[in-house]
Formats: sequence, C-alpha cells, structure tokens
Amino acid sequence: DIPSHLDDLPHTMLKKDYNNLPIMNSVDDVVKRLLSLEMASQKEKMKVKMQQLVEKVRRSPSDNGSFELLSLSFTVAILTARIRTLEEHLQSHPKDKKNRRFLLMGLDRRRKMLGYLRRVNYGTFENTCKQLDIQYSPPQPYTRHVTKRWLVKKALCIKVFQEKQKLKAAERLKQRRLWLARARAARE
Repeated sequence: DIPSHLDDLPHTMLKKDYNNLPIMNSVDDVVKRLLSLEMASQKEKMKVKMQQLVEKVRRSPSDNGSFELLSLSFTVAILTARIRTLEEHLQSHPKDKKNRRFLLMGLDRRRKMLGYLRRVNYGTFENTCKQLDIQYSPPQPYTRHVTKRWLVKKALCIKVFQEKQKLKAAERLKQRRLWLARARAARE
C-alpha cells in the first residue's frame, strides 16, 4: 500500500460543475458516484489538486496573487500538484521515461523558483514550503570529477600556455627594441 496524494482528495466530493446544483440532494447514490471525483478523469483530479494547493498558499480569500511573490508561490503550488501527480503515475508505471523526464524538469523548475523566492522574500518562502509540505534543499555547488585523463590534459594545456608566453615575451622584447630605436632616431 503506497501512500498516495490522491487520498487527500475527498472522493465523495462532486465535480466542480455539479457541486452547487440543488437537484444533487435528491439524486441516487450511483449517479452521485459517477459525478464524483472517484470517477473523474486525471485532468479533473489535477485541477482539484491545484485548486486545493493554491488555496493553502493564499493568504486571504480576496487574494488572487496580486503581486509578484505571491503569484510565484501560486506557480510553485501548481508545479507541486503536477509533480505529485507524476510521482503517483510513476509509482504504477516505473518504466515511463517521458513522464520521468517531465517530473525531473518540474522538480528543477520548482527548485529554481523556490531559490529565487528564498533570496527575495524569506517569509513567503517559508510559508509556501510549510503549507505545501515541501523540503527545500539548495543545489550542490559544482565540483569536477578529477580523472587521470583530465589531469594529463590540464598539464599539457599549462605547458602549451607557458611555451606561448615565452614566444610572446621574445616577440615583445623585439618590438620594444624596435620602438626604442625609432624613438632615438626621431630625437636625433
């Protein structure tokens, strides 16, 4: 039994279109089940997930992402919904390379957005991570894997650079002597 983020969704909840209809109170249970999220398509479930996560991030009911940072946290919430849906999909279809790629791209995009949010407004960043249950880890600094081949190549490049500097030094000395000779000739 793998825990799923779909468990967060109430399956008895009706789809958005049928939610506020007065006739739904008198309808049979079979019809209600057909119109519930349990029988909804993946796209409809995704919309509900996104809506729920955006509601978690929203500060007040009238808030619609009025300024840049809040809309950024809304984007992070939407990306989180997509990421969680792809994670669920990949648990049942582990060989799906295309969706694994989409998952990794989404994770990378979300990490970049969270990094920006962290630099600009740490309070919003902290609130967003807490509400969406995300653990942010900054990217590791790049380190080159040192191999014997790379060391030999680097040594060769350094040797070539030093030889070129010697040749340039001889050429500069020659140019300087010529310039000094012209200057003396001009003075006389």
